[in-house]
Amino acid sequence: MVTPALSPAEQRPFLAAGFEPHERLHLLAHDLLELPPRRRAATRRARRRDRRRVLAVDGAAFAPFWRLDGAGLTEALRAVPTTRFRVAPGRGGAPLGYAISGRAGRQGYLQRLAVDPAHQGQGHGQVLVADALHWMRKPGVARAVVNTQLGNEAALALYGRLGFRLQPSGLAVLRRALR
Repeated sequence: MVTPALSPAEQRPFLAAGFEPHERLHLLAHDLLELPPRRRAATRRARRRDRRRVLAVDGAAFAPFWRLDGAGLTEALRAVPTTRFRVAPGRGGAPLGYAISGRAGRQGYLQRLAVDPAHQGQGHGQVLVADALHWMRKPGVARAVVNTQLGNEAALALYGRLGFRLQPSGLAVLRRALR
């Protein structure tokens, strides 16, 4: 049995019930006051026909534990009241990367970001994050958060360049074996 990513306070009852840490995550926040530049034509709305390629990008970009399948992608798109699903298209329009961002009240979430490893370091992640941050700020969202695995230095560097700041307490995914 595995939990979602939990804050230290949320972890307490699970730890008391015999769960153990499985993965630890950094939590980063952005105050949305100063946003990185946005290139409007560099992303487009994801289409239903993009889903197969988006899942392939996700599978290439993440370790098995973190990979999404079709149901996981649908769940991510329904996780918050308002969601934006964008892709960074390559030649021919096929997605090279994607981002799912969301809003709930005055809180914004960069829920998922993946770029095909063969196209990382070319600015696609930066374009997708900038697009998400600009979209979040429009309706008055005051703060955006994102998490990433410990040791994901490339993601930490990207988020830091774009104005996210590491938060003092991270998150953890807990697990417990079923008997």
